[in-house]
Amino acid sequence: MRYGEATVTVVDPRSYMTYQPFLPEVAAGSISPRHVVVPLRRVLPKAEVLTGRVTSIDQDRKVAVVTPLVGEAYELPFDYLVIALGAVSRTFPIPGLAEQGIGMKGVEEGIGLRNHVLEQLDKAESTTDENVRRKALTFVFVGGGFAGAETIGEVEDMARDAAKYYSTIKREDMRFILVDAADKILPEVGPKLGTWGKEHLESRGIEIYLSTSMDSCVDGRVVLKNGLEVDSNTIVWTAGVKPNPVLARYGLPLGPRGHVDAQPTLQVTGTDYIWTAGDNAQVPDVASRKAGVENAWCPPNAQHALRQAKVLGDNVISGMRGFPQAEYSHSNKGAVAGLGLHKGVAMIVMGKTKIKLKGRLAWYMHRGYHGMAMPTWNRKIRVFADWTLAMFLKREVVSLGALETPREEFYEAAKPAPAPAAAAAPAAKAKAS
Repeated sequence: MRYGEATVTVVDPRSYMTYQPFLPEVAAGSISPRHVVVPLRRVLPKAEVLTGRVTSIDQDRKVAVVTPLVGEAYELPFDYLVIALGAVSRTFPIPGLAEQGIGMKGVEEGIGLRNHVLEQLDKAESTTDENVRRKALTFVFVGGGFAGAETIGEVEDMARDAAKYYSTIKREDMRFILVDAADKILPEVGPKLGTWGKEHLESRGIEIYLSTSMDSCVDGRVVLKNGLEVDSNTIVWTAGVKPNPVLARYGLPLGPRGHVDAQPTLQVTGTDYIWTAGDNAQVPDVASRKAGVENAWCPPNAQHALRQAKVLGDNVISGMRGFPQAEYSHSNKGAVAGLGLHKGVAMIVMGKTKIKLKGRLAWYMHRGYHGMAMPTWNRKIRVFADWTLAMFLKREVVSLGALETPREEFYEAAKPAPAPAAAAAPAAKAKAS
């Protein structure tokens, strides 16, 4: 755009963007958490970045109500609107899940999971109570898609390494369980690679239960539909995502699953000044429909979101200047997944040819693809530097669980000192007399 032609305002409750495919490696300590987030104000220097939430939209008046982190809500007028709220974890009303579950949608959860797992090893090392040890060393993961399979693979790798530094804990003392309601894991890479991935994880001692689900996890007592019951302090929930529920307040046309209904041009159906993309959008998959697949929609993944964003940006400017809108069309290029250090699966699509890789070569493809897809050269270099240093230095196995309550030590130090017992006794006697 020309200088002064428009003001671009970004409203987000966080001041950074998270590259979610790297969250499993954050949980394993392979990448520094700071290196998988991109500060918005730094990479969008010509945009106005507001830290807050859009709670409602008045389409007739063309104003959005913004609720900042502090202070009163206010109205923000707009001429053109882009809806890109992404997705949140899809949960179910399972007893105990809200209190016990750990998600994997944000970098905070990745850091928290890493600290939590290492903290469980500390607990198990410091006690002789077998029930406490068993509960601390049992790790349950629900969801066998990319997020679940990659996270359990990375975390098991980290726990195996960490156990070398504990005198009373061996890998055989730990129990890793993966649960999925489907009859396979890693469906994105196809049935053959998914089967190999399952067999590989099982060869590492990970129990996998398919075609089943979790009925409850109250107080860490995990009950599966197949009858298995275990006690666990660690319940990781990665059973899919859903569009951000706040979309229901915006008065936009929604699909059956809560996505914003969009045209192939990424314009919201029935509007000419609102666009949408990414995980919160229901976008027709033009490439698949041309190939004869009816009612095909773009899946909610980074491969489509990154490419939709470029078309969306061009279409917004075209809409401002009265030019025709371009349709978004992209053929699937495949999928890659890492299952721990030097382990992975990859399916590369080249026209009608599918190249299937597994093991170390697939792991290189996984790191290479996502390393180059990471936004900004600043973050690319930092991520590759983390990987390079890991080739020569041992993995860190320090738990920083106190990060979750950084003021606790200060709070304890600031408490009034209790009265000495000897001094309190005469006072009590005098009062009685």
